Amino acid sequence: MRRLSLLAALAVLAAAPAAARQQAPDTGPISAQRISDITRELASDPYAGRAPGGPGEAKTIDYLVAQFRALGLEPAGDNGAFTQEVQLYRFQTQAGGTYALKAPGLSKALQTQTDLRIETQRPVERVQIQDAPLVFVGYGVTAPERGWDDFKGVDLKGKIALFLINDPDFEAKDGEAVAGKFGGRAATYYARWTYKYEEAVRRGALGALIVHETAGAAYPWSVVAASGGESYDVVRKDPASARLLLQGWIQRPLTVELFKAAGLDFEAEKARARTAAFRPVPLKGATFSADYRNAFTQLMSRNVVGAIRGSRYPDETIMYASHWDAYGIGAPDAAGATIRPGALDSATGVAAVIETARAFKAGPRPERTILFAQWTGEERGLLGSEFYAQGSPYPAGKMVASIAYDTLHPLGPTRDVVLIGSGQNQLEDLLKAAAAKRGRTVTPDPRPERALNYRADHFSFGRRGVPTLLLMALAGGPDVVDGGRAKGDKWVEDFTARCYHQTCDRWEPWHDYSGAAADVNLAFEIGRDLANSRAWPDWNEGSELKPIRAQTGSQRK
Repeated sequence: MRRLSLLAALAVLAAAPAAARQQAPDTGPISAQRISDITRELASDPYAGRAPGGPGEAKTIDYLVAQFRALGLEPAGDNGAFTQEVQLYRFQTQAGGTYALKAPGLSKALQTQTDLRIETQRPVERVQIQDAPLVFVGYGVTAPERGWDDFKGVDLKGKIALFLINDPDFEAKDGEAVAGKFGGRAATYYARWTYKYEEAVRRGALGALIVHETAGAAYPWSVVAASGGESYDVVRKDPASARLLLQGWIQRPLTVELFKAAGLDFEAEKARARTAAFRPVPLKGATFSADYRNAFTQLMSRNVVGAIRGSRYPDETIMYASHWDAYGIGAPDAAGATIRPGALDSATGVAAVIETARAFKAGPRPERTILFAQWTGEERGLLGSEFYAQGSPYPAGKMVASIAYDTLHPLGPTRDVVLIGSGQNQLEDLLKAAAAKRGRTVTPDPRPERALNYRADHFSFGRRGVPTLLLMALAGGPDVVDGGRAKGDKWVEDFTARCYHQTCDRWEPWHDYSGAAADVNLAFEIGRDLANSRAWPDWNEGSELKPIRAQTGSQRK
């Protein structure tokens, strides 16, 4: 087959005449009915909400392995199997702990879930912190490529670092030098709470608290509190070198009160944090104390990974993936239901990966290897994909693209496809060309401040420099053929407000997955053309991930 450059691939995708585009079947080889059937199966009660290590995991894994085996994929897990064991810890902050803030004129006992949300991701049974000093570190960003360092060499050993959420330019006003330096309202990875915890570890902090503000976090305090004190992590050889003793969130009004007691104005310090000259600010006389029990259990979960081995370049890979896990069994809802089925989030994504694999198996063997993965632990912090990425036999430097499906919409045909994380890399150009071939358009991420591009499994590879593409229906609604964008937006609003991670994320008879199937087909066509080319898509100029990709440039020929 003729090998295409990236520009040539774009030309081929865009070259079909308008009449042909109108006549082409929107879903190609991708079946909306099979997506619906697989979603319905995985969201049924016997799968018990598919929690990692929960009562539904074994049945889920057996189903996925059977699907991959029936398609004729090669096993790409451990020791010639489709599965990869992922050792996890489940942590639970126990009730009854004590937490306190002190500052001149202030002595305040705190309540978890009301004032703060605390967790510990180290296997320790008790956490005791007595009068640890508090240091405000602004947005806590170290970004050499942007000439930014919030820490200025400060010593955080034995201290609690207090962070602002999001990027330094998120609330930038007109005329401020920082405006646009980090993408404005569009979040970079520096905006994410995961990055801030990682940076606190690198700086030697005892713990970290992030000030919750709804706009910057992109979700209300109720979402923060909903997880309680439960969290997960992969089992690590040296947890203390990778995880803080204490991490969590603190309410904004409480933070304002704390700053005032320390002789500071919170808004004035926020404004100072939007300047490159910002230096960490010790909160004079302010301390934080905590004493609580931390329950932890070790459990084994599994990824499921299959492959189609490339005919000419087997060490060069394209990844298609989703996550099989959902939220398992929880407290009863108003109707007494306890299973959180995870139909849209993300049994639909699982189904899309299976359908993509089916489409590849129906065609000629690709020149590059195609990987198909179903990850565990995404809802607990991208754990399954991160575990795989850390020890993958396929190096990130030779991965062409990481394409993820997560929460596909059930609204039927649409005029567009909404792209999460738009403007990041050259895969977007390929998506636009593939959509144009089908008479469709690409709508840029309408809520980039939500940082959804950093909250799905593809980012485990993106953070290692691999160009990524995420199809997800949670940022904004698509332009539905029957109902327009208003219908799409209303569905997103209703779903995220009522059913996201809840018992009502069920398969419904009215669901129409033809639009989702059309989106999946676009991703299939992009990967198919890349798999039979010598093209190496890259990150766009200005992306914080472009320098990481450049570090492995010698691996790509």
